[in-house]
Amino acid sequence: MLYSSTTPEQKRIAMREGLSSGTLQQYPGAFNPLSARLIEEKGFDGVYISGAVLANDLGLPDIGLTTLTEVATRAGQIARMTDLPAIVDADTGFGEPMNVARTIQELENAGLAGCHIEDQFNPKRCGHLDGKNVVDLDTATKRIRAAADARRDPNFLIMARTDIRAVDGLEAAQDRARALVEAGADAIFPEAMKTVEEFAAIRAAVDVPILANMTEFGKSELFTYDQLAAAGVNMVIYPVTLLRSALGAAERTLETIKADGTQEAAVPSMLTRARLYDLVDYEAYNRFDTSVFNFQVPGTTATSAPA
Repeated sequence: MLYSSTTPEQKRIAMREGLSSGTLQQYPGAFNPLSARLIEEKGFDGVYISGAVLANDLGLPDIGLTTLTEVATRAGQIARMTDLPAIVDADTGFGEPMNVARTIQELENAGLAGCHIEDQFNPKRCGHLDGKNVVDLDTATKRIRAAADARRDPNFLIMARTDIRAVDGLEAAQDRARALVEAGADAIFPEAMKTVEEFAAIRAAVDVPILANMTEFGKSELFTYDQLAAAGVNMVIYPVTLLRSALGAAERTLETIKADGTQEAAVPSMLTRARLYDLVDYEAYNRFDTSVFNFQVPGTTATSAPA
């Protein structure tokens, strides 16, 4: 009922244990708090919160327009709805090294288990678009050092994302990954790898966990769990998958209403009222205070039903 019964500190420990377990950790992307609960119900290891999704949900492109406050607030709302650890995309850290330091502490306060900070220029762009630019090595490592120095919980994960593969090639990505680990990164996110072998090359370059981004319509093929596990990847994210699925379904339903004058043909594909009530745990609220929550949840034997 209400929010997670697991503390942020416990979630961070669980995430660290998962990353060191030798089993590939799957983190689907949540686009709102309730979708995080659905991810947990389906048995995944954690929740990913995409900067692109947070921007798109505001009707904005993923070019660094969101603020630290917007990201920390929404990410916190998502993280507190699940017992799973949640990591968030912190773009370029929202400014200079001192801003990066503040970003880490705000995300800790919001209950996140970790974040990743990238080495693009600000304003950044989606990692799977052409024409990206990356900052020099000194700037990239200063961001990570600031992040590592600022955290108060040693289990809060500082992940460094590098986009240099698309700019200077795979060997440059290996070199930068090593430098970012030396600067204090706990994990590496090599963006826009084109083959499984490229993930394996990053795996060979560093001794920390690495992440694979399996986003649709991007530079990478949609590699399977087994392929990524065999390459030594420790975490895989599906950042925009649920948002794209939800909006695709919403668009089709709107088209049905426009064409038919009713949504009736779309109803069989919708989440039922009973299932929605189950996800938000209506019955627990009913048990908590029947003088206030005196409705009937479909499929139960409670008293009066809501309108």
